[in-house]
Amino acid sequence: MAARVLMFQGTGSDVGKSLIVAGLARALAKRGLKVLPFKPQNMSNNAAVTADGGEIGRAQALQARGAGASPSVHMNPVLLKPQSEVGAQIVVQGRVYGRAVAAEYQRLKPELMSFVLDSFARLKRDADIVLVEGAGSASEINLRSNDIANMGFARAADVPVVLIGDIDRGGVIASLVGTKAVIAAEDASLIVGFLVNKFRGDPALFAQGMTLIAKATGWAALGLIPFFAGARALPAEDALALDAARPRKDGARIKIAVPVLPHIANFDDLDPLDAEPSVDLVRVRPGKALPGDADLVILPGSKATIADLAALREAGFDIDIAGHRRRGGSVLGLCGGYQMLGRAIHDPDGIEGAAGSAQGLGLLDVETTLTAEKRLEPVQGTTSDGVAYAGYEMHIGETSGPDCAPPFATLSGGASDGAVSADGRVSGTYIHGLFANDRQRGAWLARLGGAEAEIAYEGAVDATLDRLAAHLEAHVDIDRLLTLAR
Repeated sequence: MAARVLMFQGTGSDVGKSLIVAGLARALAKRGLKVLPFKPQNMSNNAAVTADGGEIGRAQALQARGAGASPSVHMNPVLLKPQSEVGAQIVVQGRVYGRAVAAEYQRLKPELMSFVLDSFARLKRDADIVLVEGAGSASEINLRSNDIANMGFARAADVPVVLIGDIDRGGVIASLVGTKAVIAAEDASLIVGFLVNKFRGDPALFAQGMTLIAKATGWAALGLIPFFAGARALPAEDALALDAARPRKDGARIKIAVPVLPHIANFDDLDPLDAEPSVDLVRVRPGKALPGDADLVILPGSKATIADLAALREAGFDIDIAGHRRRGGSVLGLCGGYQMLGRAIHDPDGIEGAAGSAQGLGLLDVETTLTAEKRLEPVQGTTSDGVAYAGYEMHIGETSGPDCAPPFATLSGGASDGAVSADGRVSGTYIHGLFANDRQRGAWLARLGGAEAEIAYEGAVDATLDRLAAHLEAHVDIDRLLTLAR
C-alpha cells in the first residue's frame, strides 16, 4: 500500500519549513509510523553524505534523523550547490550531474522532474507517510513554469499542501492571503491548511488573525506555533543562520575565530564547538578583523575554494591569520580551508571556475590539484594524537607535500588524511564532522587550555528533536494533518 503524503511549502525562505518537517518526523515516528522526508529540490552548500555514497542537503539528513531513518539520496534528488552569484553545481540523486547558470537551470528542470518523481516513488513504497518540504516561496509565480520544487511538484505528484507563514518577520496575514491571491487556482486548490510559525507572546492576541486568514483563504488553521528557541542547537542549512544572534557566554575560556567567506560550505562542522559552554565561537564577516586574542582560527569548507581564497585576501583575513600565527596561535583548515593553507591550489580543468592556479597562504607545505572526481564517503579512524573520530569526506582534489607526513589522521583502512606543520600549530584535514565526536572535541579544547568537552553533542541533538516534537504536538493539530494527508 502506498504511503500517505503531505507537503509543506512556505510563504518565503527561512519560515521554518525544514525545522517543522524534522519535528513532525520525530513526532510521527514516536506514534509508531514509518516516516520518510523528501525535498524535490534544495539549494545549499551544507550537505551530508549518505550511506549509499551520495550527498543530500543537511536539512534532509536531520529530518531523516528525526524520523529514525537512514539518509538516502532519494530524500533530496536535486541539490543545487552555488559556486558563484549566478551559477551552481547540480547534484542529482546524490551525484554530480553538471553545472549551470540560473537561466540554463530553468531549461533543465523538465529533464530533472523525472528523477524527482522516480525518487519520490521509491520513498512512497517504503513508508507509512512521506513528509515533503518545498523550497523558497510558493508564490514565486515567475518561476512557476517547469517548477519542480513547489506547486509544480505538488501538481505532478497530486499531493496536498500545508502553507507555512512566519509571523516573526511581520506581515504574515498578507503573506498567506497574498499567496492565495497570486498563485493559479489549480495550485491553490491543493493547499488544505496553513501554519503560522515563530509566534512570540500571548497566542490569544492572534486568535482573530488565524480566523481571518482561514476565512479569506478557505484553508484550515492547523496551528499557531510559538518560537522554538532550541532550533539553534540543531544543524542549520542556510548560511543566513550564521548571522543569527547568539547568547552571551560569560564563562567562555576559549575563543575560536572563523572567517565567513561567500561560498562557505558544511558550516555545521562548527556547531559542536558553538554548543560548548567554554567556547566563544566568533564568526567574522568581511569588513571586520579577526579577534587578536583568538586561541584558534578555523578556515571552514568552501564550494569555490580559489574564489573564497581571493575573498579572504580582499578582506585582509590573510594578514590577520599571519599575525595570529606569529603570536603563537593555532590554525585549522577543514576541507577547502585545508586547501587554502597550502602553498598553491591548481584547477587545470576549471572545475570550480576559470582554469588556473592560485597562491595559497603558505602555512602548510602542501599543494592541491582539483580533479573532477568527488570523494563522498563516511570515514573513521584516529587523529595523530591517538584520539578516535568518525565523520565523512566530501571533496574534490588531491593534496600532497612534506607536511602530509606524519598526517593529521589515519583512516580505519590504513590510508592517511591531512597535514600538520612542523611545529604542530597548523593543521588541515578533509574530515567533516570531526568535532561532533565528544572525545575528539574534548582533546582540542584541552590543547587550547580549557577543560574537556562538557556536552554529549549527538545526544543533545536527539534531545532537541524530542523537545521539538513535543512542542509541535502541543501547538499543531497533528491528528488533522494525518487526516489531510493522502
